[in-house]
Amino acid sequence: MENILGLLRIHVERGVNLAIRDVVSSDPYVIIKMGKQVRFLHFWQKLKTRVVKKNLNPEWNDDLTLSISDPHAPVQLFVYDKDILSLDDKMGDAEFSIGPFLEAVKMRLEGLPNDTIVTSEKPSRQNCLAEESKIVWKDGKVIQKMVLRLRNVERGEVELQLDWIDIPGSKKL
Repeated sequence: MENILGLLRIHVERGVNLAIRDVVSSDPYVIIKMGKQVRFLHFWQKLKTRVVKKNLNPEWNDDLTLSISDPHAPVQLFVYDKDILSLDDKMGDAEFSIGPFLEAVKMRLEGLPNDTIVTSEKPSRQNCLAEESKIVWKDGKVIQKMVLRLRNVERGEVELQLDWIDIPGSKKL
């Protein structure tokens, strides 16, 4: 545990206008991965939302929690269509950096007024943001809402919210 900086809670809110992978709909779920591969060893953390049946605009509202030891590792998101008789179909992927979010967490912003915008990230070719993402001080913590445009698919977005959980005795950011 000495290498853990803290916990990143990812609230996977919903998907918007996801791709059709079954006859007229899809049964989507999200997988979140963070980590790296060294030769033949995988050091991935892999988390999964529940499946929402027959829905191209699913409301997951699932909380997935990653332990963070490398603040520079990107978080990867994959959307799949659950199938019973065959392999699950890919419905796109996205990637995001937690660097700006962790920089805001490091600031120790206690005392700021609620809903203060700490910083924001703009969409660019280097990220999967579909719109500007604000990092905000709210209810005594730093949160970041983001809308990710899925890659490698004809359409779709996933909405997330990040927040940080300190672990007593963990390495400081």
